[in-house]
Amino acid sequence: MIRVLLVDDQQLVRMGLRMLCDSAPDMEVVGEAGDGRDAPRLVEELHPDVVLMDLRMPGVDGIAATRRIAAARPSVRVVVLTTFDDDDHLYPALAAGAAGFLVKDAPPTELLRAIRMAADGEAPYGRDVLARLVEQAVRARAEAGAEAAEDARRAPAGLTAREEEVLGLVGAGLSNREIADRLHLGVTTVKTHVANLMRKTGCPNRIRLAVLAVQTGVTPG
Repeated sequence: MIRVLLVDDQQLVRMGLRMLCDSAPDMEVVGEAGDGRDAPRLVEELHPDVVLMDLRMPGVDGIAATRRIAAARPSVRVVVLTTFDDDDHLYPALAAGAAGFLVKDAPPTELLRAIRMAADGEAPYGRDVLARLVEQAVRARAEAGAEAAEDARRAPAGLTAREEEVLGLVGAGLSNREIADRLHLGVTTVKTHVANLMRKTGCPNRIRLAVLAVQTGVTPG
């Protein structure tokens, strides 16, 4: 059973999320928080597997709450719920330790899939959110100088052909299972490739790998 904590300052949003999660046979909503201040305390008390975190809340926002949860309980997966006017918050949330991103108007099936992916150690994100993260990253590199911007367009060095294939599929938003099926590999083998990619590229999580793949033009073959 996947234990889920809901964090959103709008009660109606929390009610909708609770109804959706409770409709899934493998999920249980263990608690709710109306702001980011209470979220870390509830994580300590309730031991959720996944936290659905709103970004913009009064007082302590979702970025600060995510940072505190990641520091105290790194095994807890925080999936950020975002809207299209949250662009300035996306990269800070990633840096704070968010494990995934999902737009608030995503279909219910996509939200449930994202929770399951997060609980399984993967990083759920929508393609539209990834595109905005990439845009922010490229803009930051460009502001740092032309040389840094040019580096951002180069494929990572030292990768095997198989690792480049896996990197491209991570950038396309595929899960480990989907990558395994696509490349006719075992899921454990794919996980090993992803771990090696993180080590070789210095990316601390799967979303950073996906950003890197799109930035450098590594696409599925």
